[in-house]
Amino acid sequence: MQYHVLLFYKFVTLLDPEAITRWQKTLCASLNLKGRIIVAKEGINGTVEGTVDNIKKYIKETRSYPLFTDIKFKKSVGTGTAFPRLSVKHRDEIVTLGLPKNERWDCAVFTGKFLTAEELHNWIHNQKKEFYIVDLRNNYEHQVGHFKGSILPNLNNFRYLSKILPTLTYLKDKTIVTVCTGGIRCEKATGFLLKHGFTDVWQLKDGIVTYMQKYPNEDFEGKLYVFDNRYVIGFNVEDEKHKIIGRCLFTGQPCENYVDFLDPKTSKRVHGIVSKEAIKQGLVVLD
Repeated sequence: MQYHVLLFYKFVTLLDPEAITRWQKTLCASLNLKGRIIVAKEGINGTVEGTVDNIKKYIKETRSYPLFTDIKFKKSVGTGTAFPRLSVKHRDEIVTLGLPKNERWDCAVFTGKFLTAEELHNWIHNQKKEFYIVDLRNNYEHQVGHFKGSILPNLNNFRYLSKILPTLTYLKDKTIVTVCTGGIRCEKATGFLLKHGFTDVWQLKDGIVTYMQKYPNEDFEGKLYVFDNRYVIGFNVEDEKHKIIGRCLFTGQPCENYVDFLDPKTSKRVHGIVSKEAIKQGLVVLD
């Protein structure tokens, strides 16, 4: 049986997000979908897995709601075990930046300029244009894959963007292109950057996953970290151009295998890249 994983979001004002939450929970349960969906007054954000036929039905039903007709659904091959259960919840934000309510804005009307995958490809390859790609994912995400030459801030969690802002101030008068997995974090982050004096802010439309699908093993090196039990995905990974940039935290060897383990120094749970050889040698204690 074949499975698909959907990644999607939309910033749009929902007058009754609790009703949307109930509808989405019932819909997903009826189609035996698993995954996570967050609904808020500012919109919807989700990633779910199901059979190919049920995913098609979910897309059709969700797009039947007038405010969701133009949602961009990004598909990737699933395993049937990407998520352990279904979670559909009503929250204050569909992606948490952690700002007080009086400092928030409507991301549907105030955000950075969009740059399509084709346009970014052209910027990279065909134009003598000065610009900087800024990766706004968590630091453990870009360890396994990122755009060649991109700026990789030491961001432990998206909600801490304001804390690492001083490290990016040298780019205030430069052209920057923010990138993230599916686009949602960039859509909120670019508005945040504009509010803090950045002057020429762009965002990769529909995220890294779309760029990788259109241009596999070009410009984006390695694999893409995803927030499900697959951990990483790639496109045309058997191609000789595929480059493994991840490194085992214990042996340093090329690796794309994520595990949860206990830090021997702090005894805290850590999520990172660890080779099967390191596990075999007993260099790491799995959580």
